[in-house]
Amino acid sequence: MSVEQQPDLTGSLRVERSGAVATLYIDNPRRRNAVSKDMWGQFATLLYTLAEDDSVRVLVVRGAGENFSAGADISDLRAILHDAESGRHDGGHVSAGENALAAFPKPTIAAIDGYCVGGGWQIAGACDIRIASERAHFGITPSKIGIVYPTSGIERLVHLVGPGVAKQLLFSADFIDADEAKNVGLVRSVLPVQGFWEEIEKYAQHLAGRSALSIQAMKAIVDAIAVGGIDLEEVNAYWQQQMDVSDDPTTGITAFLEKRAPEFTWNRTVALD
Repeated sequence: MSVEQQPDLTGSLRVERSGAVATLYIDNPRRRNAVSKDMWGQFATLLYTLAEDDSVRVLVVRGAGENFSAGADISDLRAILHDAESGRHDGGHVSAGENALAAFPKPTIAAIDGYCVGGGWQIAGACDIRIASERAHFGITPSKIGIVYPTSGIERLVHLVGPGVAKQLLFSADFIDADEAKNVGLVRSVLPVQGFWEEIEKYAQHLAGRSALSIQAMKAIVDAIAVGGIDLEEVNAYWQQQMDVSDDPTTGITAFLEKRAPEFTWNRTVALD
């Protein structure tokens, strides 16, 4: 398998490519991949570029080295506390980065190894699917340092685990291990450390081989249902139009009948009449 590495466009965020799978690295291992305000500010730009690239079908988000992310850089938080105007601006960077990931139109997988804390959880929580290694640990820790999280991150947490567990995690700021994270609904599955990254790659490539039309349509519809207040018929009508002008249905049905793997070709640039 060939791996082509993109230029480091965003300082401590970098992207590697393996076929149709892009992997976004939170790359600050000396600080357990803490996310600086500059890194938060680059999320939206980088994700827009990946969203517009039709050759990217799946996005994996992970930390460089042995941790996912220790959250927001504490030195940035200290600066924010001493500058209310800056704090509002930088807090907006955090929300913008997190929301850009949640709105990414293609499937996203948070591959969580080591510590996933605070803002690191906000990143993982904004992904579609969360898979943890056995040595992963989670902490949602605003009450340890006296801050208030953005509403969007709390809302996602409540949707995942319910209000009772969300309150327990937020109030206590206690760390939980990977098995407990799975039990309460923070992650979908827990895998052994040995072979973890190989399994992540295999799963991502598996999704990349499915119809991008079907997956992106289902993501858009599920997200619209979860958010509420959106005209579902309008969302569905758009995707039905995309299906009508796409070769994917014929490709998929023909491949099924011929007992072979399909090669889907749809991309969002297909124009509608």
